[in-house]
Amino acid sequence: MPHSLPPPRLEVQGLSRSFSGREVVREVSFAVEAGQVSCLLGPSGCGKSTTLRLVAGVDAQDAGQILVDGAPVAGPGLHLPPERRGVGLVFQDFALFPHLTVTENVAFGLTGLRPDRARRVAELLERVHMEHHAQSYPHALSGGEQQRVALARALAPRPRILLMDEPFSGLDERLRDAIRDETLALLKEEGTAVLLVTHEPHEAMRMADQILLMRGGSIVQRGAPYNLYNAPLDRAAAGFFSDLNILRGRVEGALTETAFGTFLAPGHADGTEVEIVIRPQHLKLDFDRAGRGPAPTAAEGTAARAQVARARFLGRESLIEFAMDFDGSMLLASVPGVFLPSPGTPMWLMIRRDRCFVFAAS
Repeated sequence: MPHSLPPPRLEVQGLSRSFSGREVVREVSFAVEAGQVSCLLGPSGCGKSTTLRLVAGVDAQDAGQILVDGAPVAGPGLHLPPERRGVGLVFQDFALFPHLTVTENVAFGLTGLRPDRARRVAELLERVHMEHHAQSYPHALSGGEQQRVALARALAPRPRILLMDEPFSGLDERLRDAIRDETLALLKEEGTAVLLVTHEPHEAMRMADQILLMRGGSIVQRGAPYNLYNAPLDRAAAGFFSDLNILRGRVEGALTETAFGTFLAPGHADGTEVEIVIRPQHLKLDFDRAGRGPAPTAAEGTAARAQVARARFLGRESLIEFAMDFDGSMLLASVPGVFLPSPGTPMWLMIRRDRCFVFAAS
């Protein structure tokens, strides 16, 4: 007989929760496999932290159920407490015990023989590079060091699921990427199923195997980071990952006229107001060729003339704002490295049509 696939490590089915008559989480469903990092991503107030609290068991849902390895831990008439769900928790304030040493913090909650507990603590402290601080107290540690200890403590009992609520938000920006990478490597080694909450798209893109994009209490789009970035559901989903340029037009015969020529608008009825969305890095620039022949064209489409309004250098890239000759609208272009043309400099802009999205106007 063929072998059946094991159930997901974590499965959430139709989860809902209301406070004072307002539905904060609405029929949320998703699954997280062992060794997978899934990220609840969305703006403040979208329901992601409430969803995490429901999964943890620190709050009870109004409807739906939660299963761990196929066994229900929450559902109609059932609500197991956090300590019986096999979950570990890491929060943004780290919540270390100030009166315990690093070793005692990591060992807290471990059961079994003393030598086994000591080996597990020593192993984790070495893996998070905190073995030299084993007898230090939390107040003597930096934010990044405290985060490492909190992670080691959460992983010490070998939880089947690790829940992380904005765990890196309190760190210095220079440390964040390094700490994230170290954390991700350790989680992958442990094979833990991870549910991470964040409002930072960069963090979700860097860490997640699966992004669950939330809005208004619901999951509106899910998938790998690459897919959400390159095939957003709508303008709001696209705008959550980067700045956007918006070209507006009206559909006539499945086409829309813009400063950059005609665009296809399949699936939109004639008369529909649409927005053509393009990210700043997909604008292409060329100096004004006025007086030296017609405006250039390219496979990407017709070029449009604009004047530089402002240019800023941001370290890895330069951002240039343009005022379009066509209608005075503003567009933003990003260019790698240093590129700081003076205000008023005329230039031609072209756009990558294969990187444009056409949505009904919001």
